[in-house]
Amino acid sequence: MGLPIKLRHVPARAAAGAFILDSGLAKRGIPDEGAAGLQNMAAHAFPQLADMSAKDFAKLIAASEMALGAALLLPVVPTWLAALGLAGFSGALLRMYTKVPGLTMSDGIRPTADGNAVAKDVFLAGIAGSLLLDELTSRGRG
Repeated sequence: MGLPIKLRHVPARAAAGAFILDSGLAKRGIPDEGAAGLQNMAAHAFPQLADMSAKDFAKLIAASEMALGAALLLPVVPTWLAALGLAGFSGALLRMYTKVPGLTMSDGIRPTADGNAVAKDVFLAGIAGSLLLDELTSRGRG
């Protein structure tokens, strides 16, 4: 019995997984001011996050990113499952991108200079979509 992933999924999973895992690892020791800044940005898209302490928010984000990054990197995690996690994660990032003032130009889509760091997450959504489409269209064909 083989692994639940296809060889053609490895490059996309590895690239996204390594990037997200590194991001989560970097957030483990984030200073309180940095955690508060991240939480403030996230609360624009998800207001309920404002009710958490900044320290708890940073722990949640770090753990979530490390778990998703590991799921993408580990070949025992089925691609459809890892891709669903990536789709949710990238969707949340893109929602934040469109909701935080100053990240988009007046059209609400094109990034400002400040928004480029978050706008690049559209590539993660593209990876998730590609993996999911491949899983859906290749079922039963090996």
